[in-house]
Amino acid sequence: VQLQASGGGVVQAGDSLRLSCAASGRTYTVEAVAWFRQAPGKEREFVGEIKWRGDSTYVTDSAKGRFTISRDNAKNTVYLQMNSLQPEDTAVYYCAADTKRRSFTATSSFLYKYWGQGTQVTVSS
Repeated sequence: VQLQASGGGVVQAGDSLRLSCAASGRTYTVEAVAWFRQAPGKEREFVGEIKWRGDSTYVTDSAKGRFTISRDNAKNTVYLQMNSLQPEDTAVYYCAADTKRRSFTATSSFLYKYWGQGTQVTVSS
């Protein structure tokens, strides 16, 4: 499975961005796609996840109300809509694919087998 993340950029506080994660290859093996982010000097942080089939999504409490994850199966693409961006949202955003069906939301990066290259989001105040 190959993942291509895109859509990052430089925005001002309060602006919105939509990130895309296009999957290719053996997408039939994908069970879920997650978004992580990593700010300079910090550990990679789980943002949210969407199941590849069905409507189940999850975002962290810090993202709830501002970030939404959605999926377009026809395009094999997962989106992260980010609204009301703040400087603390500045990070490299990665998408990752999990190929194991789990009964819980996988928030650890170690559980994701495939990773996109990351896209930089910079929010200025």
